[in-house]
Amino acid sequence: MKKQSVRRGLAVAVALGASVALAACSSGSGAPQTAGVSGADYSGPAVTISFWNGWTGGAAPVLVPKLVDQFNKEHKNIVVKNNPLQWGDIAAKMPLAVKAGKGPDVAVAHGDDIATYAAQGLLLKGDDIVKSLGYQASDFPDGLMDAGNYGGTQYGIPWSVTPMGLYVNNDVLKAAGLDPANIPTDKHSYMKALAALKTAGVQGEWVDGYVFTGTFEFESLLWQFGGDLFNDGVTKATFNSDAGVQALTHMTDVIKAGYSPENVAQDGNINALVSSKTAFNWNGVWQTTNTALDKVDWTATAVPQIGTEKAVWSSSTHWMFMNNKGQDKNKTAAAATFVKWMNEHSSGWAETGELPANNKVRNDPALLEKYPNLKPFLDELPYAHYETSAPGISNAMATITTAVNEAVLGKKTPKEALDDAAAKADQLLKQNKAQYGG
Repeated sequence: MKKQSVRRGLAVAVALGASVALAACSSGSGAPQTAGVSGADYSGPAVTISFWNGWTGGAAPVLVPKLVDQFNKEHKNIVVKNNPLQWGDIAAKMPLAVKAGKGPDVAVAHGDDIATYAAQGLLLKGDDIVKSLGYQASDFPDGLMDAGNYGGTQYGIPWSVTPMGLYVNNDVLKAAGLDPANIPTDKHSYMKALAALKTAGVQGEWVDGYVFTGTFEFESLLWQFGGDLFNDGVTKATFNSDAGVQALTHMTDVIKAGYSPENVAQDGNINALVSSKTAFNWNGVWQTTNTALDKVDWTATAVPQIGTEKAVWSSSTHWMFMNNKGQDKNKTAAAATFVKWMNEHSSGWAETGELPANNKVRNDPALLEKYPNLKPFLDELPYAHYETSAPGISNAMATITTAVNEAVLGKKTPKEALDDAAAKADQLLKQNKAQYGG
């Protein structure tokens, strides 16, 4: 099942950790440099710039070269070379490549990776670039620029967002006597619908213990109950708070009540929706491009508000300018022109199952005219929560999935699973601080 930009699993965490062992904390050309660029299109000598990205699945490998080719045709003094790699390979190769002056001039990373790259000295400081390009935080969804900020310096420029939503099999609802025009929006209506589905012999939501999508559902629920993953300084895990226990207990209660099977396999929930074995699936916007859904009558809507406030998980991707040894300032300036052009021409990115981060592009009515299934995901962005930004955070995040898995499989109570995971996460956060500083 296609997972676009967010499917990286533990590979990135392992790769990032290994890369530090190889290249220490400053594997670029020394301290992060500041690169000055003009807000106007690059007008310097002809340059060829390298662009690394992890879009190797789905529609992205088709769309990215098209955009790059169009850019190259419109800019006679810039040639962009598109270099798609697996996300984990980018994390593993970037440190030594940048240190040797052979890394990309511009790359894309997820919001939870940028601080790690910045702490390693791999990125150019981007404050002046952001200012020169005329970008402000208000040009993107609320809070998104923060994911690209480390130590008070901006290192990333937003490119795309991928919030979670509720996918609905309308035929299953109808067969159970439920009206697809009245999709549950809160805990009362959601649990009532699950009960009605059970009476009709249908387990209405298949809860799993994997990153896709159990971890994302848990995080959405954690925020809905007023909790957070870590403290403000990201030095201590807080996902084992009362809010976290309530969130994970909700998921295990769905299983205990028989509304979900036990031990759901990876992707078992979306596969069950496609095969009309279930009615609801918490999943990412990337599934709107899943052609397997063409087999059923489906809709998507916002995730129901189970807790006390609206909240939903979302991933994000950001542009980065690399601090290669001997980095050519002309190439950085040309890369800035490329990034601005790509953001301004990102309307087609919805074809890949991701939302353009640029507000002007995303809010253009033409986007919904072409991609009407995106509306509920767009509507969720005002209350979306993005990845935690801190060096090495991937290893601490992996403990959350362990807790979710242990709880939904009945190996531990939600509180036990979360407490154990938080204790492990605290150790890893302490190690990260010692390793990366800050």
